Amino acid sequence: MEEFTPDLEGFTGVLSLRRGDDILGEWAVGLADRTAGALNTPATRFGLASGTKTFTALSVLSLVQDGALALDTPARQILGDDLPLIADDVTVDHLLTHTSGIGDYLDEEIDALAPMTVPVQALDSTPAYLAVLDGFPTKFPAGERFSYCNGGYVVLAVIAERVSGLSFADLVGRRVFDPAGMTASVFPRSDHLPPGTATGYKDDGRSNIFELPVVGSGDGGAHSTAADLHAFWQALVSGRIVSPEIFALATQEVTPDAGDGLGYGRGIWLDGADFVLAGSDHGVTAVSRHDPVTGATVSGLANIEVPTFARTRDLMGAARRGARVGGPF
Repeated sequence: MEEFTPDLEGFTGVLSLRRGDDILGEWAVGLADRTAGALNTPATRFGLASGTKTFTALSVLSLVQDGALALDTPARQILGDDLPLIADDVTVDHLLTHTSGIGDYLDEEIDALAPMTVPVQALDSTPAYLAVLDGFPTKFPAGERFSYCNGGYVVLAVIAERVSGLSFADLVGRRVFDPAGMTASVFPRSDHLPPGTATGYKDDGRSNIFELPVVGSGDGGAHSTAADLHAFWQALVSGRIVSPEIFALATQEVTPDAGDGLGYGRGIWLDGADFVLAGSDHGVTAVSRHDPVTGATVSGLANIEVPTFARTRDLMGAARRGARVGGPF
């Protein structure tokens, strides 16, 4: 039988392979807190960066399921006079599928790691983001093409808050974390991380506290564990978060090639047979992929900027081949 040992050279975080209730392989490497000398463990909570967008999409789609929104609801209908440069024909679905064409406050087609334009400590709630979302002209007509848009997912959070009457973190908690049993998943303040949470580190050794909003919103900021992410995928595919019809919308391949050969649905990347949640930012790298056929989940969570996508793909490939996973647990 083939034996597979993952490459952990230069990796700092947790790499996990789970299926059902079984942990088939799990590795924790490096330090969660370099000052305290605290080690990463399988239970360490990591930032997910743009992996948060998957939770945003499902929270919004759950509101669609309830009839509080529709995919064709114009964003303007909910925004009123706010963000006037967003075109009147931009819909909830355009925002979910990154086809809105709206100008982006953090445009990854220009600079994926551009600094924030306001002090990060000012971004302590979703309404606070309105100031940084405003003033960006339309890039292209709605529906013309795929263009990954961080701002679009914050706009979705604004819409979801106004429709639901809940803060964004509470909405995600009620609509995603609670039904999935994700008891370790939170939206913490970066200046008050809960115990057991990894600090993110930049390449120069400094923490990322001055680089990211103090409280995340629709485009990033959730923190989770490998166990919680496996629970998330299990809950999603079994209908405990949204209905089968809404799940089909989330995983529908709206854009067959959104870059690097990956498809995109509504908040979920599609890599062959795998559903993928992924994000990367200053001091954060997170990838969680799930094979709905075998029920296997591979998650790679790091508190540094390190190649992780290929590691999770390779480990999932080994699991599919029936390889015996070797190395320390």
